[in-house]
Amino acid sequence: MADLSDFKRGQIVGARMVGASIMKTAELLGVSKGTVSKVMTAFEREGKTSSAKHRSGRKLKLSERDRRTLNRIVRKDRKTTASKITAELNEHLQNTVSQKTVRRELHKFGFHGRAAIRKPLLSKTNVS
Repeated sequence: MADLSDFKRGQIVGARMVGASIMKTAELLGVSKGTVSKVMTAFEREGKTSSAKHRSGRKLKLSERDRRTLNRIVRKDRKTTASKITAELNEHLQNTVSQKTVRRELHKFGFHGRAAIRKPLLSKTNVS
C-alpha cells in the first residue's frame, strides 16, 4: 500500500464512491482487495488519500541560521580542519553538534575534504 501514488489512491476512493465493489475496484486498478480496503479505511478515518505524514522523521540539529553561520565560517578559511570548524561553530550554538554533523552539512554545501594530487617537480629540460 505504501508504494501507491496519490493519484491511484484517489482512483480507488473515486471508484468506491460511485458504488463499485471492493472486488471490482481491485480488478479495475490492478491492486489487491486488502489494498482497496486499507485505502478506504484511511480515507474514512483521516478524510484524505495522501500517504505523506506530517513532519515525519527526525528533527534537524541545525537551523537555517546555523547553516548560514557554518557556511560563513568555512568560506572565511577553506583550508580549516573539520575539528576547528566544529569548535568555532559550537561557540555560536546553544546545543553543541558533533564533528560528523558538521561534515554532513558541509557535504550538503558541496565542500569535501580532498588531498591534492602530487605533481612532479619540473627540471630545466622539462620546462622548455
